[in-house]
Amino acid sequence: MDLIVILFKSVIIGGLLGFAAGVGAARMFHAPQTQGLGAFRTLGEMNAAEGDPASHFSFGLGFFFNAWASAVGAGAFTQDVTHRIIPNWAAAALLVKDKDVTKTMHDPKKMGIAGAIAGIITVTFLNSTAAAIPESLQVTAVAVLVPAATILINTVMPVLFWLAALDAGKRTGFWGTLFGGLSQLVMGNAVPGVVLGILIGKGVDELGWTRMTKGMMAAIILLFVFSGFFRGFDMQLIESFKMTVPNWLNNLHDVFTVK
Repeated sequence: MDLIVILFKSVIIGGLLGFAAGVGAARMFHAPQTQGLGAFRTLGEMNAAEGDPASHFSFGLGFFFNAWASAVGAGAFTQDVTHRIIPNWAAAALLVKDKDVTKTMHDPKKMGIAGAIAGIITVTFLNSTAAAIPESLQVTAVAVLVPAATILINTVMPVLFWLAALDAGKRTGFWGTLFGGLSQLVMGNAVPGVVLGILIGKGVDELGWTRMTKGMMAAIILLFVFSGFFRGFDMQLIESFKMTVPNWLNNLHDVFTVK
């Protein structure tokens, strides 16, 4: 009886959640004329897949295992369910029949319907499996799923996005490789940098070096500078060359470090 209640609620919640996520993701492509609903990374990651259904599906699959492990081990969903899994799986389902992103991934109505279906399947599966697995097996399940998700996110996904950047042209491949390498060094994962490189490369290809693309480049540089500083990457870099970190730099970090 409890399982039936869980399935019933999962269908309702998954459908509403998926519909909102699908419509919101599609509306982001029409900003600023219409208001979107989603995160910047969702837009960038969906653009990086370049309308390839396999790329959209594999990207969502990589985060699905992490969300599954969270649902089984902690009984809670990660934000990846709405930001990454449902939008990308909805887009993949639509792009299988029609590769024109303007008629599929950018269509709020179609994305809403596909997102609702993807949401129902995803939420129902996560909830039902989390409820069905005994507590004694949850620890074992997490021990298996978390390493698998880590390999997909830290190894497989960066390679897929890097290959997509190389396939998009020389300029996009160059910026994707450069920012991906910096992102791996500073943030520990190359995906954010490769996505930013794809956005810059494609932006320059279509618009040239305009005020907007220069502003994007400045924002990306500032992102890496601040991210590196607050993660202590600058001090680690200096120490890696067997050099002494200047006192003024140590003092500057102490100002922003909460002890």
